[in-house]
Amino acid sequence: MIQIMSVNFDKNIPSWRTNLEAINYNVLVLVREGKVRYKINGKEIIAENGDVLFIPRSTRRSGENWLGAPHQKYTILFSYDAGIETGIPFLDQKQFIQFKTSQDQYAFHRCERLYEEIRGGKSFRNIICLGIFQELLGMLARELDKPDLTPSKLKYAQIIKNYLLEHYREPIDIDQLSKLIYRSPNYVTALFREVYGHPPIRYMHQLRMLEACNLLLSTDMTIAGIAQYLGYYDTSYFHRVFKKHIGMAPSNYLQQGAQSDMSKLF
Repeated sequence: MIQIMSVNFDKNIPSWRTNLEAINYNVLVLVREGKVRYKINGKEIIAENGDVLFIPRSTRRSGENWLGAPHQKYTILFSYDAGIETGIPFLDQKQFIQFKTSQDQYAFHRCERLYEEIRGGKSFRNIICLGIFQELLGMLARELDKPDLTPSKLKYAQIIKNYLLEHYREPIDIDQLSKLIYRSPNYVTALFREVYGHPPIRYMHQLRMLEACNLLLSTDMTIAGIAQYLGYYDTSYFHRVFKKHIGMAPSNYLQQGAQSDMSKLF
């Protein structure tokens, strides 16, 4: 059985470092911003934004800021019975791995929820935290189980994704995205779905809904104001999109707040 020991969010710690030691726990690392340098069993590893690292128990590990610059990352320390298979291949193989997740926004959101939940004092906290963590592990395992994609496909998909991350509040259509990589609109839609599991326009709405949820909980903006800020000039359309992706109206989300399950976004 998997047991979570701690969940940490290292946010721009100026002199972050860990001493070289053989760890007696497992670590899942998700880098959110910047770069971090590890030494894993004597080998130097540089991890950056979007990278996931699984560092198994008994690994000799040290870590520090890359070139002295701070970074942001989530680290989840956990244990599990080494004699029983978990069904998660990278856990059962008990070997260090590093890969870049294409579902970084979803992974960061689940880590954030786990970080907040584990520090709360609400009932059934341990069960909820384990469920969130198992969902995260399953998503990462599913991603690793995908057939290998060609470097050119990954490059084109990343170009589109980066554009959406920077311009998601602006009007965007498939024709516009196709011009970024000089391919047809149908190719863009199929490519993005193959790499990230959903079409690019849906991803744009997902980004907008994540931001809408954040603005609802952390600002005094009105629902109409949030809709317009995110590019929905028809407030009734914003309500329909929000309910479709989040499963409830914006006003109901305000009442439930961080307790709402946003996994359906992805």
